[in-house]
Amino acid sequence: MVSVASIAAMILTLCICLFLPVILLIVYAVTHRKKKVVSAWFLGAAGFSVTQILIRTPILTVLGLLPDFQDFVMAHYVAYVLILAFTAGLFEVAGRYVVAKLLRKELTFERGLAAGLGHGGIEAMILIGITYINNLVYAVMINTGTFDIIVEQTAALGVDTAGLLTLKDTFLTTPAYIFCLAGYERILTMISHTAMSLIVCYYVTQKQDLKGVLICLAFHTLLDGVSGLVNGMSTEYMGNLLTQNTVYILIYIFLTAMAVISAVVIFRLSKVRKTMETT
Repeated sequence: MVSVASIAAMILTLCICLFLPVILLIVYAVTHRKKKVVSAWFLGAAGFSVTQILIRTPILTVLGLLPDFQDFVMAHYVAYVLILAFTAGLFEVAGRYVVAKLLRKELTFERGLAAGLGHGGIEAMILIGITYINNLVYAVMINTGTFDIIVEQTAALGVDTAGLLTLKDTFLTTPAYIFCLAGYERILTMISHTAMSLIVCYYVTQKQDLKGVLICLAFHTLLDGVSGLVNGMSTEYMGNLLTQNTVYILIYIFLTAMAVISAVVIFRLSKVRKTMETT
């Protein structure tokens, strides 16, 4: 049986990823009427969706099917992680920059912040929210016995059920706090996304577009690169250098530190918000 604590943790993370972005949008829109923050939020969300979901992810999916690419990952895992981090930053900063340019005639601190909330919010909803809907469905199926029936039916058809059994074992053995960490990570990531969008918007208003893009790209690459490399240290690709628990501790310390830095950036930019006015 999947524990009650695990299911509660899944529900908590699901609420954070699906409902928190919407609640933040509603509250921000109500408290900043006539600031056109809603349209900026949806532009920010589109900036992520188009560059990551519609362009980069399909490209990576196709590459992942190529034997040569699989061999490259096996032989050069560190380079692979860094390439993933750089391309994630590159595609997303491109989306942020396009959004900033679309907003440039009426670009304010409030709209830049809303664009960042949209970027981070839609990522949480798509990447984690949908995943945790599936997780809850699997948990219920396991606890009601439905999952075992599916495994039996699959085996009767002569299909390998190893993947299904591994999935069930994962849900039964994963501690509840791991499911909570996904929600905490999304909160930290949304803060960082908001700061990165604001950085690009700020430098666009200062007519220093390239500087803003490069700062954001470096920040994003660092964020994803360090997280990816640390996570890889618990895999065979990097020789199982660290235990999974140690990896979790290091990653979340790092993500928390980056979120704190991001919060400071947001605060400092709020103090110079008048210099961002392009209306």
